[in-house]
Amino acid sequence: MSDSEFPLVQFMREGFDPVAELARIRADHPVYPMEIPGGQTVYLVTRYHDVRSVLGDHERFSNDFGNVIGLGSNQEDPGGLGFRDPPEHTRLRRYLTPEFTVRRLRRMEPRIEALVEEYLDKMEAAGPPADLVESFALPIPSLVVCELLGVPYEERADFLRISTNRFDLTAGPEASLQAVNDAMTYLTDLVARERLAPGEGLLGQLLRDHGDELDDRTLASMADGLLTGGHDTSTSMLSLGTLWLLQNPEQAAKVREVDGHVNEVVEELLRYMTVVQVAFPRFAREDLELYGHTVKKGEMVLCSLSAANRDPNLGDDMDQVKPHRDTAGSHLAFGHGIHRCIGAPLAQMEMRIAFPALLRRFPGLRVAGEVPFRALSIVHGVEKLPVAW
Repeated sequence: MSDSEFPLVQFMREGFDPVAELARIRADHPVYPMEIPGGQTVYLVTRYHDVRSVLGDHERFSNDFGNVIGLGSNQEDPGGLGFRDPPEHTRLRRYLTPEFTVRRLRRMEPRIEALVEEYLDKMEAAGPPADLVESFALPIPSLVVCELLGVPYEERADFLRISTNRFDLTAGPEASLQAVNDAMTYLTDLVARERLAPGEGLLGQLLRDHGDELDDRTLASMADGLLTGGHDTSTSMLSLGTLWLLQNPEQAAKVREVDGHVNEVVEELLRYMTVVQVAFPRFAREDLELYGHTVKKGEMVLCSLSAANRDPNLGDDMDQVKPHRDTAGSHLAFGHGIHRCIGAPLAQMEMRIAFPALLRRFPGLRVAGEVPFRALSIVHGVEKLPVAW
C-alpha cells in the first residue's frame, strides 16, 4: 500500500467515527508519510503521546503562516494566534489570557443562558419540525462571540449573517473568501469605534488596558481568530452532541434530570467527537528525526486529533462514549501546548448550558429525518439536523 493512498484520510468520517483506515495507520505507522499535490511530503502523526509531544514542542516546530505560502514571517496571518510563533504569539496571547479565566467568563453565564432561552422560545413558537442547526446550534455560538467582543445589539443580526456566511462553503471558495473579508472589514471598523468609546466587551477591555500597544488591524485579527475558532466548532459540537444524546435516551434523561451530569458528558463528547480533526499544521524548524523518519527543515507535520483521541493508549474502549471517563485534563479536542484553544472554557460553558436547557424544554425531542454528515472536512459536523417534538 503506497504512502499516498490515503492523502485525505485524516479529514474523513463515517458518522461520528474516524474512518477505519485511520485506526490502521495509527496501529501500523507512528508517522505516516503522505504525498500531496506538488510532490511535497507531509508527515501524519496519529498516536496520542506522539501528537501531544509534537504539539507541545514549539522549539522544533513552527506554526508561522509564512511556511504555508512560502513568504516571510512578516506576512499577516489569516486567523489570530493559530499561525503565529513566539515571541509574537506569546505577546498577543498574554493580552487575551486574562479575559478567558473562569472568573471573567462567569460574568457571561447569565447572558449565554438568556441567549439559549431566547432561541428555544423561537423554536417553540415556530413549532415542529425544525432544523436544529439553523434554529439553535448555528446562531448561539455567533451571538456568544458577539457578547464576548461587545458587538452592539442593533448590529448583531448583521454580524450573525456575516459570521455564518464565512462557514458556508456551498457558494464556492470566492464567496467564502468574500465573507472572510466582510468579517475583517466589520471587525476593523468595530475596533476603531471601540477605541473612541470602549465598551464592556473584550475589545473595549483590551483597548482600555493595552490600547497604546495594539493597532486596529491586530485587534481585528485577534477578534477574527476568536470568531474562526469559536463559531463552526461550537456549532458542530452542539449539533453532534445533541444527535448523540437523542440516540442515547438514557444519557439524555440524565443530562435533563441530574444536576452536574452534563459536565461529564460534555468532556467525553469533546473527546469522542473531536470536531477539529487536525491541528494547525506544524513545520520543522530544522532537519529532525521523528519516530524513525527524517523530516527536513520546512516540511509539514500534521497531527490527527481525531485519531489521537481514539488511541487505545489513552484508555479502554475509546471508540465508545463513557461519561464517567476522566479525560478532562488529557484529551486533545482543544489541542495542546502554547496553541491550545484559548476559548476552551467558553465553549465548555456553552455546551453545559445548552444541552440541559434544550432537553428540558423539549423532553420529547427526536430526530425527524435523514442527518447528512460532512463527508470531508477539517471541522466535522452535520449539514442539518431535522428534529421534532
